[in-house]
Order: sequence, then C-alpha cells, then structure tokens
Amino acid sequence: MVRNALRNTAILALFASLMISPACRKKAYENPITKDTQQPDKVLFDTAVDDIEHGRYERARLTLQTMMNTYDTSEYLAKAKLAVADSWFREGGARGFAQAEAEYKDFILFYPQMEEAAEAQEKICKMQYQQMDKADRDPTHAMRAQDECRQLLTQFPNSKFAPEAQQLLRNVQEVLADEEYRVGAFYHTKGSYPASANRLQAMTDQFPLSSRADEALWLQADAYQKMGDNFENQQAAAYTKLVREYPLSTHIDDAKSRLKAMNRQIPEVDQAAYAHMKYELENRQKRGLIGKMWGPFSGKPDMHPAAKSGTPVMDSFHPTIPASVPVVATGTQGTSANPAAASGNGSDVNLTTVNNTNLIDTAPDARSGAAGATAPAAGTPAAGTPAGAAQPSSVKVGGVSTDVTPQTPAAGPNPNAPLPQNHTGKLKKLSPAQQLKQTQKQQEQFKKIQKKQAEQQKKAQEAAAKSDKKKKDGGDQQPPVTTPQPTAKQ
Repeated sequence: MVRNALRNTAILALFASLMISPACRKKAYENPITKDTQQPDKVLFDTAVDDIEHGRYERARLTLQTMMNTYDTSEYLAKAKLAVADSWFREGGARGFAQAEAEYKDFILFYPQMEEAAEAQEKICKMQYQQMDKADRDPTHAMRAQDECRQLLTQFPNSKFAPEAQQLLRNVQEVLADEEYRVGAFYHTKGSYPASANRLQAMTDQFPLSSRADEALWLQADAYQKMGDNFENQQAAAYTKLVREYPLSTHIDDAKSRLKAMNRQIPEVDQAAYAHMKYELENRQKRGLIGKMWGPFSGKPDMHPAAKSGTPVMDSFHPTIPASVPVVATGTQGTSANPAAASGNGSDVNLTTVNNTNLIDTAPDARSGAAGATAPAAGTPAAGTPAGAAQPSSVKVGGVSTDVTPQTPAAGPNPNAPLPQNHTGKLKKLSPAQQLKQTQKQQEQFKKIQKKQAEQQKKAQEAAAKSDKKKKDGGDQQPPVTTPQPTAKQ
C-alpha cells in the first residue's frame, strides 16, 4: 500500500511539473496577424509568435529580427517591432521589463497613431505597477507607475485601456498617500506638530481619494490645535473639510463638536462626497485569512482599501510650506528688496536684457540698471544711496572739481549687517560679551572713517581759500603745459 501511494504521488508530481513547465504551457498572443497568406514575412512572424506563446523568447526575437532585416518594407514591420517588446514583457524580471519599456517607447514614438500604441503605454504602466513596493519602502516604482498611467490617460484618453489605467492610478495613489500618512503620523507621535500638519495637509490635498484622508484631516487639526491659538484658522479649516467632504467618517461627530466649541459655523455636507464615500465603504474589499497571514512577509502593497471610483488627481505632487514658517520667509509676500513678490509677479532676482552694446561705453549705469539708463542728474541721489543721506558736494580747486562728502552724523552699528559665520557656513551664536566687543569695534571703525572725512573736508576748504586768494591777486592763470617733442633715434 505504501509503495502504491508513493508511486501515485510521484506520478502526480511529474504530471504537475510538466503542466506548469514553459514548454507545455501555451498562452495565446494578443496581437497576431489574422490575414491568411503564405508570404515569407508572414511565415516568419507566425513562427516567432508560436515561440512567444511557448516561452521560447530568445528564439522568437532572433526570428523577428531576421524578418525585419530581410523584409524592411514589409507591411508587418510594426507588428514585428511590437512582438519583440511583448517577448521581453512576457519574459519578465528586471532585465526583461527594462528592455520591454525601451522597445515600447520606440514603438509609441514611431507609430503613435496605431491602436497598439495605447496598449504599449498600458503595458509600461503595468510593468512599473508590478514592481511597486509597500508604502514604507522605496517609492520609485510607485512614482514611475503614477507618471506612466497619467501619460496613458493624457495621450490616449479615449482608448479602451483608459478605465483600467485609471484604476491602476487610484491604486498607486493609495500607496503614495499611505506613505505620506505614515510620515505625518510619525511626526505627530514624536511631537513635531508643524512637520506633521504640513505632511498631512499635502496628503489630503493631493490624494483626496485615499482611504485614510479623513484620519489625516483629524490628525492635522489636532496638530494645529497643539501648535497654539495662532493656528486656530487652520484647525477650523481642517475640521470644516472633514465634515463637508467625509461625512461618513468616524470622527464626524467630534469634528462638529470642536467647531461648535470654537464658535465656527458647521458646514453643510457635500451630497456628491456623501454618495462617493457611501459607495466606497459598501464596496471596499477586505483581506482574507491567508492574505492577513502572508501580508507581513510579502513585499507587495495591499490594494484592498484603494478607491474604486472617482477621478484621480492628475497633477504632480508638490510639497507645501508649513504654516509655522513666516510669510516673508516663504517668498509669497513682498519685501523691501522684492516688493513685486506680494502680487506673485516678483522674484528675488531681476534680469534685464540690454540690446544696445554701445551703452556699456556711453552710459555708465547700463550694467547695473535697466536698458537705456543714464547717469543721475545733479542733485539726484546716486543708485544705492539711501534717501535722506548726505550727498557729495563739488569744490573747484585750481580749476579742477573735487567731490567732497560732507560729514554725516554718527550712527550706531547696522542692525541688518550679516552675522559672522563659521567654517561650515552656519551662523555663529555670540555671547553677550562677544556682541559688546563687536559693537565697540564697529563704533571705532566708524569714528576713524568720520575723522578721515573731516580731514579731507578741511584740506578742501584750505585749497579753496588759496584759490580765492590767487584770484584776487590776478594769478588765476594756469601754467602753460609743454609737450615734449619726439626725437629721432640715433
């Protein structure tokens, strides 16, 4: 009996191995040529298709390459190029997917009007989707899958593959949203509430179809509450969005009571959002027992909570600036150096193109000002001189004009002066004694400059007095200037 049982088990194992082996498994090819003809190129194509269906991918690619090189004007050239990409796609693996993606990209580039171009883009999306990891791992393939599915929906919106690509995009965005939620929840647990609120707000704005969007809004409002009364408006906005767009959330009653305690108006429920959330909760799938047991050991993400309806966001993910950062530091409000940024039209760097190159020689201010700039008129402050500052005066000494800067009143150290930096480029923290010593040093330097200006002004006045005295005596003539004549070389 035992011998018979072992023999039967061995026969069954052998039969199963033969059934699952690539040589015995045949999977029909998706894009065969249905035309019944015995043309040589058609015969080569059919042979390659038979090899692809039986898993002989290398042999199929050699046959297809022979066909394309021999019959370069064949009507089946596009089909052959697509079959090469399909052979790499069926072979799989990192190398196979990389080669298949390159071949599909070439096919879309050369044959964008064919129906198979949308299928090629859909397979590129699937390749990245199949290589996608969990939310707590490398998101490279998830982001690539998101870009490729968006490309399909943008380039081929009316294709039959568009609905499937839309669902793949919803699944991918569920993984990316889960990643952002995990980071935000981690910051919230560690007490870094500005970082937590910023992450969660970006997640709810970019991935509104996520299954954890309502939970993210609740944590976001709680983070703003713990940041203080200055962020009450952001807290109320999070509660308002939770009540209006996620009416079936488990936190809906608590959010309404918080809004009532803050004397804020409770918004009306969006009926479209209510119907969408009701449909999602009724059709949300759950993991089976085997799936729950195998889940911790699997590298693939769980797609059961992903949305089954709704239009996914087509914009790329844009990181936001935390609400705790001052408005001036974000660059969204104008400053003294950049007043136009308040309207969103300014920038910290202004660029002006000077078309006339002669202005470099004729207009001294052409390099620092706008095109066609001229020298400032008399009595006009020079560029870069603050309003109300003392302007230089001209004193004529011996027929030559000399600019003399009048003495300016003493002033304290510049509060806007840059702080000293260490060798790493970071600002040093000065002690009170060091700050006092630095202030005294700046005052001494200012006194030296002031003394030097006073001496220059005194010398100019003495020279002007001597010049006036010469004019009275009639000696205001300049001595003749003799020019030496060149002599011939001996």
